[in-house]
Amino acid sequence: MDAVIDKFKSLRLKNCALNLADILDQSVRNNLSVLQTIDRLLEIEIACRKQARIILRFKQSKLGEKTTIDQFDFTHHESRQKQKNLILNLMDLEFIQNKKDIILIGNPGTGKTFIARCIAYAATQAGIKTLFTTAMDMINQLVAAKTDHTLLKKLQYYQSQDILVCDEIGYLPLGRQGSNLFFQVISARHEKKSTIITTNLPFAKWGDIFDGTTVATAIADRLVYNSDILIMEGDSYRKKI
Repeated sequence: MDAVIDKFKSLRLKNCALNLADILDQSVRNNLSVLQTIDRLLEIEIACRKQARIILRFKQSKLGEKTTIDQFDFTHHESRQKQKNLILNLMDLEFIQNKKDIILIGNPGTGKTFIARCIAYAATQAGIKTLFTTAMDMINQLVAAKTDHTLLKKLQYYQSQDILVCDEIGYLPLGRQGSNLFFQVISARHEKKSTIITTNLPFAKWGDIFDGTTVATAIADRLVYNSDILIMEGDSYRKKI
């Protein structure tokens, strides 16, 4: 027994090692075949690894809290009701396989960030590599990385996420350097990975964010090319609660 457990551990099958004695007991009691016994051990290993991956994905996502769509009040405003099917369909995460982007536009408090968080949380529960960040935090991280000569590594960090949620675009201008760095991230992800953008500004005003219309147009063109765009209307839900 000890020799087999050591071999499981050497192969990094720690859950097989932990459960070997119990599964062998079950095998004897239930008269399982050798193949059935091995199958049960491997099922446990796979299930435990899946759960560990989900826990890791959530931790890496920087979400901080578990947000689910059943908490979303679709009755708050007509625009929520009209887009209910689209919002719910996004929760199946098929858009990630299709490398589509999601853009949520609306005033503060209209539900943009909440929906983005719901999608991101659902992605972590599916074991998908996910990151939630604000636009300013991402740019500050990239500017700092440029200063300490780790920019390529930090760009790869943002570019490699299967789903990147970039929240609160539009509240502060990003400046020339920030706009160029943001463009690099979006350009590298274009048609390769899915990005979710939340913004309080319509596309026509993105020049105010991205240091002029040239960069703004280039960023918007890439995001709009293969995307679902949700316009969130109405008063702030925060006033209601």
